[in-house]
Amino acid sequence: MSASGLPFDDFRELLRNLPGPDSAALVAARERDSQLTKPPGALGRLEEIAFWLAAWTGRAPAVTRPLVAIFAGNHGVTRQGITPYPSSVTAQMVENFAAGGAAINQICVAHDLGLKVFDLALDYPTADITEEAALSERDCAATMAFGMEAVAGGTDLLCVGEMGIGNTTIAAAINLALYGGTAEEWVGPGTGSEGEVLQRKIAAVKKAVDLHRAHLSDPLEVLRRLGGREIAAMAGAILAARMQKIPVIIDGYVATAAGAVLRAANPSALDHCLIGHVSAEPGHLKSIEKLGKTPLLALGMRLGEGTGAALAAGIVKSAAACHSGMATFVQAGVSNRS
Repeated sequence: MSASGLPFDDFRELLRNLPGPDSAALVAARERDSQLTKPPGALGRLEEIAFWLAAWTGRAPAVTRPLVAIFAGNHGVTRQGITPYPSSVTAQMVENFAAGGAAINQICVAHDLGLKVFDLALDYPTADITEEAALSERDCAATMAFGMEAVAGGTDLLCVGEMGIGNTTIAAAINLALYGGTAEEWVGPGTGSEGEVLQRKIAAVKKAVDLHRAHLSDPLEVLRRLGGREIAAMAGAILAARMQKIPVIIDGYVATAAGAVLRAANPSALDHCLIGHVSAEPGHLKSIEKLGKTPLLALGMRLGEGTGAALAAGIVKSAAACHSGMATFVQAGVSNRS
């Protein structure tokens, strides 16, 4: 338990008692797959995705109400000069999302995905993690709860993404706290940090992790001390999706850090999740490997805002469509193996 007590208690209880996959739905999906007009295994990973959908929804694979949820937050650590962009860009990009002018808007249109954007108190950045905890336990728990509520309203595939100037610094600090190593291993250019800016970013991550080191054996303390509102909200959304039988696609480096916190608390916490893509941020592949995952795509992207997860949703939708729409050998009058 944390020193301050109550706010995290409900989340600890949820993480101790996560629902597992639906074995009957998984068996039914495997049985249908064996009757489809193709050689066994011919669709490769698409088949595994269909089985994953069945196991975590408890029904035949289908994606009819996919949603991309973008959580936006600002960070006090930006005052350390760790990024070439001002924090005001976060709010400006949220307005761009609302106007339909961002990359994620175009990808959602192309793949028929819903989109929701959540502004998490952008006028009130978290505290500077090099000087104090980013959030109080109460505020962190409340933001996780907000993320849980954000998935209400009906969806059967959730893609989680983010927007927040400075948040690759936050992701690097979380990964360093959870997995060790050096700051240099986890820190990358993010939104174009290089030269002295990159060196300040590395120094900030080192200083923050050293400052909070005595409390970093608790994953939820890692989240509140080194994280941000968008990361706490994504963690809450991923957790709520598990409770509601909603499969999840996690986006890039920052979204993966949110998932890593949950997995550190319970090794099975991300079993209902896929990693949409591996980004060009150097620490992302390393963090994915720590989670024991294989990304669906590797396109050299590093934009964030849910773009990689949204592209991967097209693959997941295709996997479900193949499973549900293909004819069986009997239906098509095609000879099966003897």
